[in-house]
Amino acid sequence: MTNTFHRIFALGLLLTLGLTACSGGGSGTSGGGGALPVAPPVATGTVTEYAVPTAASFPYGIAAGADGNLWITENAGNKIARVTTGGVFTEFAIPTGSSSPEGIAPGPDGNLWFTESQAARIGKITTSGVLTEYALPTAGVWPYSIAAGPDGNLWFSEFLGNSIGKITTAGVVTEYPVPTPNAQLRGVWPGADGNMWFAEYGTNKIGKITPAGIVTEYMIPTVNANARGMAEGTDGNIWFTETGANKVGKITTAGIITEYAVTTPGSVSEGMAIGSDGNMWFAETATVADKIARVTMGGTITEYSIPSGNAGPQNLVKGPDGNTWFTEISANKVAKMTP
Repeated sequence: MTNTFHRIFALGLLLTLGLTACSGGGSGTSGGGGALPVAPPVATGTVTEYAVPTAASFPYGIAAGADGNLWITENAGNKIARVTTGGVFTEFAIPTGSSSPEGIAPGPDGNLWFTESQAARIGKITTSGVLTEYALPTAGVWPYSIAAGPDGNLWFSEFLGNSIGKITTAGVVTEYPVPTPNAQLRGVWPGADGNMWFAEYGTNKIGKITPAGIVTEYMIPTVNANARGMAEGTDGNIWFTETGANKVGKITTAGIITEYAVTTPGSVSEGMAIGSDGNMWFAETATVADKIARVTMGGTITEYSIPSGNAGPQNLVKGPDGNTWFTEISANKVAKMTP
């Protein structure tokens, strides 16, 4: 396993253990003594799971391709995989060894673009499986999340580089430093205002960057929220998960933030995506939760159990079949949710 993977797993494990230790989790309920909280009711939905061919590959990022398939990153397997809506896998090895691929997104050129956190590269794969890699100007920056911007470029976060990067479809890279040091940048997503929005996991902020590289930051009301995954909702706001606070939040393009407590304490919410039903879907990766959840634009949350115990759901995407697809890093599976 790579150093990057160890960092990812250790971070998730610490959060899981830390949040589970308090009966109220990060939702503001006091812990220490008393009866444990009663588990909330869980809704029924149909979850279908498909095992990844490579053992212990740690499927992480997921995206819907222009070819009508799902595409995933295998963080420990050092591969990109194509998954049909029927669950058939085709895996493609990344030329650079131990690159630890993480985020993945469809590009405006019809290809899939992904981050190589350990190798400090951005990768591109065609729908037929041809791979190209582009080295970043700065070494050791840990590129994390990636998304296509309204300007026709791909934008990505640098977890250790404290910058937001932009790469053209021709492979030209530009990096823009974030004003606040040690921001530990995570999710990145295009907003309805034509800007890119990003999560500052380490500094409790949500950031915005214009196509010209001008950054504005907004403080999250709850301390130690640890913002992570994000996606735009049908309401035109950017929705995001708060791994440390056990909440999900939304921010308007004017910078106004609203937060909603997750039902299960200590859920460690990770990835987020828009569903075909017009609601937001997010992953609850902690072993005490191990669920997929839906939140309406009004903040009503419904949770769904995953058949595999200790699945470790991570990232999600709206699939071409209308289902919500997600990766299970601990169970080494890819799954779809049909409510």
